[in-house]
Amino acid sequence: MTLEDMDSNKSGGTGNGPETRIEVADERLRPLLKEGAVLECLWTGATWGEGPVYLPNGRLVWSDIPGNRLLVWQEGQGVQEYLKPSHFQNGHVLDQQGRIVGCSHGERGIVRQEHDGSWQLLVGEYGGNRLNSPNDVVVTRDGAVWFTDPPYGLIQPHEGYGGTQEQPGQEVYRYDPATQELRVVVSGMVCPNGLAFSPDESVLYVGDTAGTHSSRGYWPEAHHHILAYDMQDGQAVNARLFAEVSPGFPDGFRADVQGNIWTSSASGVQIYAADGSRLGEITVPEVIGNLTFGGPDGCTLYIAASTSLYRIEVGVRGATA
Repeated sequence: MTLEDMDSNKSGGTGNGPETRIEVADERLRPLLKEGAVLECLWTGATWGEGPVYLPNGRLVWSDIPGNRLLVWQEGQGVQEYLKPSHFQNGHVLDQQGRIVGCSHGERGIVRQEHDGSWQLLVGEYGGNRLNSPNDVVVTRDGAVWFTDPPYGLIQPHEGYGGTQEQPGQEVYRYDPATQELRVVVSGMVCPNGLAFSPDESVLYVGDTAGTHSSRGYWPEAHHHILAYDMQDGQAVNARLFAEVSPGFPDGFRADVQGNIWTSSASGVQIYAADGSRLGEITVPEVIGNLTFGGPDGCTLYIAASTSLYRIEVGVRGATA
């Protein structure tokens, strides 16, 4: 195992960028990096950022959850408010038509922005009861919407409108917009949070972040791990531990086209191979909420970290889901 600190290049994003430090724990990481790339701080001013999604027009939309707003960044134009109030939206993804699909803590459901700019609630109930507070979301090639449903928007008044939990547990769901069918695909997790698929959609990864509130009396389990599930006939089976993320939690993560997982943590972006081996880390000076791939070639990693938006060029494209 080797440890490498790259040259302390300064960011070109604001003129006051952080030192770029990359830990190489496994030589398989090196081809995934771009030589000479620097971590840029694009903007600072959020309360707690999550849910970045890159749009085909070059804009990057993400959530400032406690601020109850969506923000939008574009090269050369800075940051503006995209939606306020956002009803405490969290995770986002694009569907096959280029529409933003989001998780709304406030509306306790999955929402979608239509081509005319309006937002509609796609689904907000299961079994006749309201969902908890959907957190993160992906859309698969068949158009299905997969999302996690922990109660963070209910138990944290600064991230939702509160309310009583009506679901008996915290599940992972699959929603089919065509048939409007909603079903549970993963049950029994303590606090499902981030999720992503492998590039061929044969493996589903789901983070459990129960440790964020275990000391506050909500759950005795102090989970901070990612589980992997094989997909068989539309069902998630063969649950197994993929990675323990430390320090911090796998709040949000995405896969690249080679099947590696890039995840949030308290110290930086941690990268794991498909076999679960930790390849290394891109150090970030703030705790990370979520991240996503974007840019014209899909090789830019955008990072929503606490108060700021960062980016760094990498040597691999992000997967679609």
